[in-house]
Amino acid sequence: MDRRTFLAGAASVGSLGLAGCTALGSGADAPSDYDVGMGAAFFRPSKLEVKAGETVVWANTGNRRHTVTAYENQIPEEAAYFASGGFDSEQAARDGWMDGFEGRINAGATFEHTFEVPGEYHYFCIPHEPTGMVGTVVVTE
Repeated sequence: MDRRTFLAGAASVGSLGLAGCTALGSGADAPSDYDVGMGAAFFRPSKLEVKAGETVVWANTGNRRHTVTAYENQIPEEAAYFASGGFDSEQAARDGWMDGFEGRINAGATFEHTFEVPGEYHYFCIPHEPTGMVGTVVVTE
């Protein structure tokens, strides 16, 4: 069984037990095919391992606006920078958020990135970074 099939099934089972809990999404609006969910102020799972060349999909399963923003100095040196909104740097992503919530991932929306270079990629949500909304993708050969 691949991880997306497993996660989709686990999300369905989890959502049945949490019906009516607004922190995890609003049923029909919540995406069903994703690797990392975004709740009130967390990424779930907070650490994910994938193989080089795989695409990771983040889904906003909550009600707040979020971002997926790489820590520029905490990704492999040869890797392409990534951030929701298509920014080229961490500072540009932060500035975009401050100038009008650019790069936001609204409730029910997704963001994806393909990881080509093995290594650890640390990322965060700009508005929820102070509360510890951080995550890691570990890319293996």
